Amino acid sequence: MTTHSDSQETLEAEEKQPLDARNDNRSHRPDTQAFKEFMGSQWGPRPFEMPQRGEVADYLSARHAAAGKPFEGERLVIPAGGYKVRSNDTDYRFRAHSAFAHLTGLGGEKEPDAVLVLHPGESRWHEAVLYFMPRASRTSQEFYSDARYGEFWVGARPSLEEMEALTGLRCAHIDSLRDALAKDAGQVSLRVVPQADVSVEALVNEVRQQAGLPFGGDAREIDEALDEHLSEIRLCKDAFEVEQLQHAVNVTHSGFMNIVKSLPRAIGHRRGERVVEGAFGTVAREEGNGLGYDTIAASGNHANTLHWIDNDGEVRPGDLILVDAGVEIDSLYTADITRTLPVDGTFTPIQAKIYQAVLDACEASLAAANQPGARFRDVHWAAMEVITARLEEWGLLPVSAKESLSATGQQHRRWMPHGTSHHLGLDVHDCAKARREMYQDALLMPGMTFTIEPGLYFRADDYAVPEEYRGIGVRIEDDCVVNEDGSVTRLSEDIPRTIADVEAWIAELHNS
Repeated sequence: MTTHSDSQETLEAEEKQPLDARNDNRSHRPDTQAFKEFMGSQWGPRPFEMPQRGEVADYLSARHAAAGKPFEGERLVIPAGGYKVRSNDTDYRFRAHSAFAHLTGLGGEKEPDAVLVLHPGESRWHEAVLYFMPRASRTSQEFYSDARYGEFWVGARPSLEEMEALTGLRCAHIDSLRDALAKDAGQVSLRVVPQADVSVEALVNEVRQQAGLPFGGDAREIDEALDEHLSEIRLCKDAFEVEQLQHAVNVTHSGFMNIVKSLPRAIGHRRGERVVEGAFGTVAREEGNGLGYDTIAASGNHANTLHWIDNDGEVRPGDLILVDAGVEIDSLYTADITRTLPVDGTFTPIQAKIYQAVLDACEASLAAANQPGARFRDVHWAAMEVITARLEEWGLLPVSAKESLSATGQQHRRWMPHGTSHHLGLDVHDCAKARREMYQDALLMPGMTFTIEPGLYFRADDYAVPEEYRGIGVRIEDDCVVNEDGSVTRLSEDIPRTIADVEAWIAELHNS
């Protein structure tokens, strides 16, 4: 006679199904030969139209030359990355690593698990090859059974020929990647963008190890040097990139118009901030690839939480609502705009006073950027001088403006704790791996695109300020470009920002 314990042990011995395979337990997929033969037959021809060469393809050679310049004779591996898990077997929509997008020109949701390799060429220039999983034949099981790549599941993928036509790059099947990386390894060193795709990074390290090259932690420094360099070559945008950023700003402008129109509906809704968030998100998805980052829709005191993305509060008449939002367009370039709006269309005197101070800081930053020999850091310091002067005028500083601006002071930063500017491009905080001397300390150069976004934040529980200030937060953010002649202009100049223009804008859209 067997005991319950014996039965349980037998059951556990038989059940050795790995945890990561158990998701398929929820359904049954047919696997008969008859089914396979039937699924592989009687499909009509696909509509065929070779894609046109993308406009960005004309810029890729220069980008590849810049990417490879410090690494002559080396093999550079730039993965797109894969899907990122949201929960269990549900992934986020795919978005390529920005270095990959920059060097391939691929946008939208292209191309998960792809890898761009810059191979050492016979000359000092690198030769680019894009490795990816092309579309499978409809006679293959992948067509109907592969939930990651199958056309039945995720739609038709491009063929090698179609991808070559679109990008102007030589393309190869992803299955050939390992042999391509291993070719001449040892004589040829390899670098890979770290943390872009852990499986590709592991493959590169395997090839390195077998070739007697430094791998793993011993290769960290050389990989980080590649990551740093690919970030720094994006500091100055080419003409195509500036055009894309202008388009992103224009679509974002449309999103803000939709926000203004949504304010009457947001008032009184228990989650009015989400009404505002949704109004912008609709435009972002309909007219672009989606959001460049999580929208901040911060009404009332929520505006004093710098990255308020819960957006679950009410929108009340008499309050301000701070909206920080940007559309990422199909090429993956994003805008980053902030406007602070009076919910009922009119600023109160104290709101207008604070708002004008922030606007004055914006103007001072732009003026500083337009000075010959201006450096990136000058944009911030110009804003801080204005902010500090206003705080002193209002009697809020415990010391003089001069003392507060000193390295040992900084009391004004209680009400303006963040930086004034950051680079903008494929990432909302673009070029984040660049060295300080290439970023904060660098001269402003043609093609640089960056934000100007000072603010003032008086929290509801801030007893260092009079009661009338409390609960008011204001930020104004514009996207700027350094032109070929060295002048700096606002890409977002058409989005209203003066007190009079904002009030007129709201009135016009509410009456239309």
